[in-house]
Amino acid sequence: MSKQELVVLGQADENGACCTGVAAAPLDVDQVAELAKVFKALGDPVRLRLMSMIASQAGGEVCVCDLTPAFDLSQPTISHHLKVLRQAGLIDCERRGTWVYYWALPATLDRLAAFLATSQPAAATA
Repeated sequence: MSKQELVVLGQADENGACCTGVAAAPLDVDQVAELAKVFKALGDPVRLRLMSMIASQAGGEVCVCDLTPAFDLSQPTISHHLKVLRQAGLIDCERRGTWVYYWALPATLDRLAAFLATSQPAAATA
């Protein structure tokens, strides 16, 4: 298993602000780079489906043995997609014997939700 250091999204800045929404203020260069990595990871249909399967799993985690059969892809390809999600900070994993179990990282999902949220009410339709 990789021992790469992951960047934690959603950390408060020097003013204590966290999770600035898309409509609140323009993002700085560092915020753009962080969010672009996450959106790029989710921009692939296979990874988006994997993320959905992992995040919606009852009990909070899922074995890779339960993910692989849902796709018409090889196991190494599924592992690559899971690695991209992990490097983007969306999921984490743990090896247990011969299997690897994955779970979503709520802090990253909360950061994305806060970023996409707007405080403006939806336009009324006539």
